[in-house]
Amino acid sequence: MRKTLVLLLAIMLTTVCGVQAAQLNKVAAVVNGQVITMFDLQKNALPDLMRNGLNPDNPANAKQVDTVFRKVLDLMIMDILIAQEAKRLKVSVSPSDIDNEIAKIMQGRNMTKQQFEEQLVRQKSSVAELRGNIEKTLLRQKIMSMEVGRKVVVTPEEIQAYYEANKATMYDRSGLHMGVMVYSPKVNAAAIAAQIRSGALTFEEAAQKYSIAPNKEKGGDMGPVEWDRLNPEWEGRLTKMKPGDVTDVFDLQGHKAQVHLFRPGGGGVKMLSFEEAKPQIDAILRQPKAMERFDDYTGQLRKKAVIDIRL
Repeated sequence: MRKTLVLLLAIMLTTVCGVQAAQLNKVAAVVNGQVITMFDLQKNALPDLMRNGLNPDNPANAKQVDTVFRKVLDLMIMDILIAQEAKRLKVSVSPSDIDNEIAKIMQGRNMTKQQFEEQLVRQKSSVAELRGNIEKTLLRQKIMSMEVGRKVVVTPEEIQAYYEANKATMYDRSGLHMGVMVYSPKVNAAAIAAQIRSGALTFEEAAQKYSIAPNKEKGGDMGPVEWDRLNPEWEGRLTKMKPGDVTDVFDLQGHKAQVHLFRPGGGGVKMLSFEEAKPQIDAILRQPKAMERFDDYTGQLRKKAVIDIRL
């Protein structure tokens, strides 16, 4: 069934003749004069469609497919607005910046260049596509730092109050890794999680045996946690954990998943004093404030833009 769905989606994206070609060449949106075609939209939506088992050619999936398309289109529009704003502000990302990010990813996954590129192929991606996505992410971060970050204030009183309320979670985070296990839909995730909880099975053993994620051979290890790059959902999840903890089963893009926070080689938990914890707390409190201001900022970009959605 999955192979059939992948084939249908591939055909949807690669068939460029007759009526279908006309459909793919249609304009999905125009953002300040820049066109987003249906082909580009469908290509960007493909991973979400596959994760949710949706077939665009099946009338029964029409409503869900439309929801995915509109969500992805919204992200594409924002990418264009950010890129246009970056051009106005003369902000750019150099090829070496992107190279450094890719090197970090390979190092975190303990992969050679060849292994990494082969993994991208298995994920139906490419180095060029990855570089484009990294460039968008870095541009967003630079714009956020310039236009949003400097306006966010975290007071000493807020830091003190957070420390008093969360002393038990204030530990040294340096060197911590995150393990992610994405369960195959064919297995009983709750039963396996119970085995991990009881100690009958380690997280690493379970990931190697049951995970469908590309890092399964490494026991789910995703490499060092980059705390300053976590989105609010992941930051909230990991901040509540201590080294050695494994989350309960949760939904991750249509699959059951678990996360393991650990320090390679083991080692105890070093609790931080108030002074040591200050930078960590500042980052924790700053992130949601920055995201709120960023939402306001991008909302203003939208208001000033000429956006014509034609879905």
